[in-house]
Amino acid sequence: MNVLVRSLPRVDYPSCWEAMRAFTTERDANTEDEFWVLEHPPVYTLGQAGKPEHVLAPGEIPVVRTDRGGQVTYHGPGQTVIYLMVDVQRLGIGARAVVSALEDSVVDYLRQRGLEAVSRPDAPGVYVNGAKIASLGLRIRRTGSYHGLALNRVDDPAPWRRINPCGHAGQPMTSLAGEGLDPDRASVEQDLVTILAGRLGLTPRTAPPPDWYTPPQS
Repeated sequence: MNVLVRSLPRVDYPSCWEAMRAFTTERDANTEDEFWVLEHPPVYTLGQAGKPEHVLAPGEIPVVRTDRGGQVTYHGPGQTVIYLMVDVQRLGIGARAVVSALEDSVVDYLRQRGLEAVSRPDAPGVYVNGAKIASLGLRIRRTGSYHGLALNRVDDPAPWRRINPCGHAGQPMTSLAGEGLDPDRASVEQDLVTILAGRLGLTPRTAPPPDWYTPPQS
């Protein structure tokens, strides 16, 4: 089965979230799966069960209450986000298997580049020497998944200090650049998409941005 890979240079979180929900509502048994690969402007997102007290001092960065699992996280420039709109029933897997595929894909990608990384059963995500390099959250509705993973390519520690990342006070964060790896966006995203698609038994096929997407003004 194919998965359509749509690259979006940068898109604001609320419109992307609404588009993910609409895609999931409208899809049927014949709808092809899709990955949306993108960056967001600075934003904090708080999961369904997220506790507002984990948002310490957001300042000028907006906070959006969303419908994924998990607590609070940050999205912004220098971070690659991959949203998975896949039919888990058609793939014959459950929510836990999708989460494992996300985590294992990042671990595989980092190990291929010479960096040892692990996932943790008590705190979803991927870690390097205790520091978190990738976050994830998921929602499954009407057999379709949405939301996905966020991999830090470049360090920007300031926004993370304003929250308890994923509900863990003092959680150290890291990035590809912080670990001495090349954070080039195009190559990172191409390699990670290939690994993730393979983990899910899908063949990636490049597709144009979706109709709802408006490129940012330069």
